[in-house]
Parts: sequence; C-alpha cells; structure tokens
Amino acid sequence: MLLPQNFEQKIGFTTLREQLEANCLSALGRQYVARMEFQTKHEPLLKLLQQADEFAYLLRSGADFPASHYYDPQAHLKRAALPGAYLDVAAFFEVKMSLRTIRQALTFFTQADAGLYPTLRLLGIGVQVDRNLLAAMDKVVDDEGQVRDDASPLLRQIRQELIARQGQLRRQIAGILRHAKAEGWIPGDAEPTIRGGRLVLPVIAEHKRRVKGLIHDESASGQTVFIEPEAVFELNNDIKDLDNAYHRELIRILTALTDQLRPHLPDLRRAYSYLGLLDFIRAKARLAVALDCRLPVMHNKPLLKWHGVRHPLLQLAFAQHKRENGDPREVVPLDLELNHEQRILIISGPNAGGKSVALKTVGLVQFMLQMGLLIPCADNSEAGVFEDIFLDIGDEQSLENDLSTYSSHLLAMKQFLLLAGKKSLVLIDEFGTGTEPSLGGAIAEAVLDQLNQARVYGVITTHYTNLKNFAERTPHLVNGAMRYDPEKLQPLYRLEVGKPGSSFAIEIARKIGLPKSVVERASQLVGKDKIRYDRLLEGLEKEKTELEARTAEATKAEKRLKRAAQEYTDLKQHLEDTRLETLRNAKQQAKALLQNTNQQIEATIGEIRRGQADKEINKKAREKLDTFVRTELQIEPPKPKATRERAEAGDLQPGDKVALFGQEGHGELVSVKGKTAEVLFGGLKTLVKISQLEKLGRAEIREREQAAKAKKSKLSGGSSGGNGVNITDRMAGFSPTLDLRGERAEDALTKTMSFVDDAVMLGMPEIKFLHGRGNGVLRQVVRDYLRSQRAVASVGDEHADRGGDGVTIAVLK
Repeated sequence: MLLPQNFEQKIGFTTLREQLEANCLSALGRQYVARMEFQTKHEPLLKLLQQADEFAYLLRSGADFPASHYYDPQAHLKRAALPGAYLDVAAFFEVKMSLRTIRQALTFFTQADAGLYPTLRLLGIGVQVDRNLLAAMDKVVDDEGQVRDDASPLLRQIRQELIARQGQLRRQIAGILRHAKAEGWIPGDAEPTIRGGRLVLPVIAEHKRRVKGLIHDESASGQTVFIEPEAVFELNNDIKDLDNAYHRELIRILTALTDQLRPHLPDLRRAYSYLGLLDFIRAKARLAVALDCRLPVMHNKPLLKWHGVRHPLLQLAFAQHKRENGDPREVVPLDLELNHEQRILIISGPNAGGKSVALKTVGLVQFMLQMGLLIPCADNSEAGVFEDIFLDIGDEQSLENDLSTYSSHLLAMKQFLLLAGKKSLVLIDEFGTGTEPSLGGAIAEAVLDQLNQARVYGVITTHYTNLKNFAERTPHLVNGAMRYDPEKLQPLYRLEVGKPGSSFAIEIARKIGLPKSVVERASQLVGKDKIRYDRLLEGLEKEKTELEARTAEATKAEKRLKRAAQEYTDLKQHLEDTRLETLRNAKQQAKALLQNTNQQIEATIGEIRRGQADKEINKKAREKLDTFVRTELQIEPPKPKATRERAEAGDLQPGDKVALFGQEGHGELVSVKGKTAEVLFGGLKTLVKISQLEKLGRAEIREREQAAKAKKSKLSGGSSGGNGVNITDRMAGFSPTLDLRGERAEDALTKTMSFVDDAVMLGMPEIKFLHGRGNGVLRQVVRDYLRSQRAVASVGDEHADRGGDGVTIAVLK
C-alpha cells in the first residue's frame, strides 16, 4: 500500500518514469513503463532487479547488442488478421526489420556465456521467429524499405519496360524543352514536372498556343500553364498503363505475403511482447548507467543498510547543470541503516540542513527499488522489501474539506496508526509542526510511541527536543543529525547517526546580526537549560568537525607514507629484477655471439681453402668477415692515420697529377666531363669518377715515384701493368657485371664508358650489363656505345632464363 494517493508525484518518481519513457526505443517499451507496479514480493522483485542488472552490465561492457528497429507493429498485425486484407510495403519493412532484431537478440543471449545473462536468457524461451517468413519478406522488401525489382518475374518485366518507356519519354521531352526554351516559350531555368501522374512542361501562359498538347494545370498566379505535349501522349499513356500494371502485381504479391504471415500471428505477438520487454529492461539499464546504480544484496524482510546512497533526482539535476554551466557540484551520499533493533530514525538539525532531502532520498530510493529499478548506492549496500510506504510531507491544506495544515497532518497520522504494521515504512517530515509547540510535541511523541509499538520502520525529521530525548531513552529508536558548520553557518548535508542535532536557532540569529537585545531576550525566554543543551550540541559539533579534519589529515599522511613505502619496495624489487634479467640476457647474447663468431670464422676459412688461393674468392670471404665484424660485433676496422680529401670538379685542371683514392700509382688528368674525368695512366686513357680521385702535390708525386721504383727493383717480372696502376688489386675488385637499373641515360652512359675501359685494361673476355626492359632507353644507349667500340667483338641478349633482352652481353676482343 502507498499513501497518499499521489505518492509518486510527492516523492518525485514521475520524473524517473519520464526518464524511462525517453530511454525506450519503441511504444512497446513505453507500454511496459506505464504498467510498472510497486512490488511487495521478494522473488518477482529480485527477478526484475536481476534483469536490469544484467542488461546494465551488458551496456557497460560495450557488447554489440541490437539497438535499432524496435518497431511497434501491433496495428499491422491487427490488419493482417483480417481475411483478404494486405499489408503495405512500409508495414512489411517494419515487421521484417523488427523480427530480425528479435532474432539477433535471441542469438546474442544463446551464444553468450551462460553465466553472464541467465535471467535475460530465460525471457526468450518460447519466442519463435520463422526463418521462411523472414526470407519471404526479404525477397519482396529490401533493407531500405523499397520493393525489390525481382519480387516476381512479372514485376521485373514490368519494371524494365517502365524504365525503358520513361527513358524514351525523358529524351523526347528534353528535345521539346530545348526547342521551347530557344523560342522563349518556357523560362530558361524551367524543368519538366508531374501533373496527374503525367510528365508536363511549364509554359509561359501567353505562349500556350505555341505548344501543341493538353493543358493539365496552371500556377496560382496564372502566369504558367502545365502542358503535356502532343508528341508524348502515347508514351505517357504507356507509362500510366505500366504503372497500373506494376501496382496490380505488387498488390498481388503483398496479398500473398500477408496470407503467408497470417498463420504466424500468435508467435509474432509473443515475439513483439518479448521485444517490448527487452526495450523496457534496456531503458531501466540505461537509467542505471546514467545514475551509476547498483543491485544491493536483497533480503526477504524489511531492511535498509545503505552505503553511499544518493538522491537520484538531485544527481540528474546536478549532472544537467554541470553539462550546461560546468558546475562541479556533487550529491552528498548518505549512509544509514534501519534494522530490527534500530527501526526508526529521528533526524534533527537546522533548517535547510538537508533533513527533508535525506527523508525523500529514503522514500524515493526504496520506492525505485520496489519498482524494479537499480538504486544509486555503493556496492556493499543491502536492502529489503516493505509491504507499505506511508509518506507525510509538505503542505496538505485542503480548501474543499476546510482542513488546516495541521489537521491534514493529524489525518495522515490517523491513517498511519490504523494501517501501519511491522512491514511498513513510515516517512514523516517536520513531525508535530503546525500548532502550539508544546502540544504539537506532546501529540507527536504519543504518535511516535504508538508507531514504535506497532514495530514499524521509519524516518522522521523534527526540531522538537522532546522527540530527540524520547529517541535517546526508547528502544528501537535512534537519533540522527544533519551535520552543520557552526563557524561558517553552512550545512554539510551529511547524516550522522547516533546523536541528535541542534537547530542552531540562537546562534544563527546572532551570526546574521539580529539585535543583541533581541537575542538575549530570546535566550532568557527559552531558559538556561535549553541554551546549555544547544550549546553542548554546538560544542560537540565543533569538536566533531575539528576531529574529522585532523583524522582526515592523519589518514592522508598515512596513505602518503604507505604509498612511498610501497613505491620504494616496488622500485627496489624492479631494480633487482632488472639486474638479474640484464645479466641473464647479457650471458645469453655473449654465448650466442661467440657461437656465431666461431661459425663465421670457420666458414671463412672453409671458403678460402675451397678457393685454393683464388684472389676473388679470398677477397669476398674477407669482405663477408669484415661485414660480420661491423654488424654483429659492432667493431669498426681501424681507420688510416692520415686521410685525404677526395677531389672535386672545380679543383681539377687538365695536366694535374692525380691518383685513384687508396692506390699507389698516379696519372695525368686529360679532361673533365661532368662528374667523370679522363685520366692517362701509363699511356692508357681511362674514364674515372672525380669522387674517386685525389689531386697530388710535387712532394707526393716524388714519394710515389720513388716507392714505385723501389717496388719494381724487388720484383722480377711482377704483375703490374703500367706506371702507378695496381692491376692485381684492380682485377681482385672488378666485377664483370654492371647494374644500371634505375639510372638515368646520361649517368648510365658514363658508367658504361668507365666500365668498358676497365674491362679492356684488365683483359676481361666478357662483360654483362643489367639494364632491365622498361621502355628500352637504357638498352639502346648501352648497345649503341658498345657497337661503336673497336675492342667489342659482339653484342647480344642474355639467355632467356637469365634475363633475356633485359641483360646485354658484350664479348671483348
């Protein structure tokens, strides 16, 4: 039972009901919102709460649950039940898409982990959506709500003919339109339009006799007439006939499809009831996520054991205010408990201190819970079930019954005393006010005593000292105070259970500047005992505030100390772990590196032995070993003590003495061409890159000549071929294949000239040029140059398996 009759409006639940309706995706869900009822049985209530809790978990996890096409096709189903009736395309689209949503929802719960959504999974038992029916609808209506062209062979044929005729009509009307515009009969920006289902032209009224045809309509001003040209009469007639035939065939298809749907109506009604229930539960879950609600531990008895409970309407209002104005205000949570030993809470404290808000929070949150909604509380909260909630709050003065405010309160007390029992929750705001204080307090104390004897549960707010004293000495009653800062005269909105609160009336009057004489006179009238009592409560409040501040600071310091100690421990452990890991990795890397080095050395020795002192093989083996040393061992070979700068084009002049960089011999520069130079080495001209040359001074030339003579005197034949040119080294470093792929034609020609000179000088029998196929430019440049050289005996393609015409082979004389 709920009292008064307008309980929902007085407690504020109508706002939450509106929120639920706004969260629904369909009228089906909103119907469930309208049918919500106050639950007094534990098992049904627990099932509703578990459904909402599971769906809230689903939303918080971000699972891909269908959230579209929640249509309400009840009107369509009623029409489909009539023999001979048929549903239109839009109706079949809604039925098809919503049935698809139902199938997706059923599939989601059946495929999910069995332990995640047990109560939601049970909702789908007995719900069926026939696949063949869905397939039949999908064959006629697509996912955009349009009729498919292939819904039937005849429909496709009609559609194709209709499109063809419409194309002819557009072409003909376009020709007439161009001619009429050229003649000035039709405005330049005018386009064909539709009148009576036929394509017409907007003609200026004064030229309407110029266009032969039928006038269908005219504009509101009479300045324009809409004429169907005579030339398109037949095409328009054909299109009209085809359009009629199309609609006849479509109606036949829709009628047959409706006949196919009619036997499934009972299953469809069950399916849509399921869809509406899912929509309703989803709306409850969305509200729970918005308010950060939880499912408390439920008991099958009256109980309130709440932690961190918040007033939901205040929370919504603060959130809205924060979005609009950036105000960071938060709802102050309440902790309270009503159990068998502590059934009635008497809350006292100053005006505007939050007493009424605390009482309304209790009433609204408990009502939410028993309406099947999750509540805004902490995880460790517990709750029970009440059979009745009685509320007396606000001004209930009745003009019709000639009742004063106090009389209406007394009438409410009468109903409470008659109807309340051990499973009732009674909520009374400003108990006993509205009449002479001593009498009002006495009546309130007597009523409170009767309610206590009836073993009701309740929350009562008051300013009366006698009620506070009664609560102190009476079993099952407990005092509570709304915290207040007596220094700043500001409410803290925190409920403290276990002691009464002061109204701070005298202190507030003094702080706001009421005349001192008035304040002192009031104190005398109240009496010393009352003043002493209030001052005692005020002193306790100050001490409580100071103690809380010190405790909070001590707690923060302790947390900082624990955090610092934990960070130190973690850092020490991390360093130790890192040291051990680094040593272990270093040992493993050193072992692997040593093994790789030994393998590389053995491989190099093996290549040298197999090569039988072949210089080319030996050089490649040494280069491979050098590369391994640089990359794997990360050791660079020693650099020469003295380094020379390579020559640049601007530094060289014909006649200069030059040497190949890193070679012992020297020659004379003949000419410079771009990035290459023609050098005379011992009577043999050679093309060399300028970057490979170094310019020599007189002293360097003298040193090189002396070194060459000394070396020549020691050799008995030797393998040097020409002054200053180390032929052996050149042969060791020469590759008979030149890769020109990706080069420009000019650079490729320069490289080819130098490469051919070196090959001729070193006595190579055959050389190759890799130029690729591409557009053939590089191949043409290379072969033209080769054919112009006397030292080249023949030029041809490589074997097809080894590159074909992408490789040029030159045989040297």
